Amino acid sequence: MTTQDGGAVKTSWVRYILSFPALALVVAAYNAFVLLTFGMLDALSQMFSWVLPSGAEAFFSAGDLFVIAGVVALFTEIVKAAKMGTASWAARGMSLALFAVALIEFLFVPFCGTSSFFILLVMTLISVLAGFSIAWFGWRYTR
Repeated sequence: MTTQDGGAVKTSWVRYILSFPALALVVAAYNAFVLLTFGMLDALSQMFSWVLPSGAEAFFSAGDLFVIAGVVALFTEIVKAAKMGTASWAARGMSLALFAVALIEFLFVPFCGTSSFFILLVMTLISVLAGFSIAWFGWRYTR
């Protein structure tokens, strides 16, 4: 479908896909990984390691990999919030819902009571605060 000037019309489903929180994928992947490994995600679950030129051994656990994925997802969330401005309150609502779900999981689900999941929880909170802050400052400066 095109407009009269030949440009493509954006469908509404694209907006919903863009408003879906990227951190939700990381939290869902964390839950899936822990369920598939029967809760074996702890500080001793070393995924891989290597020796640095200094002689120190660097290793990553599964939780560390989820934290790295969370940092990347948080970056995309902040970029999306800045790009959307005040346009998408649905995205902020879904980020707030994700924070609520992650908080409930952290408090009541035993395998989510790890430091890695807590860091993901803090990232979801930062995503919520950044989204609302960017919207507030955008609204304030456009008045």
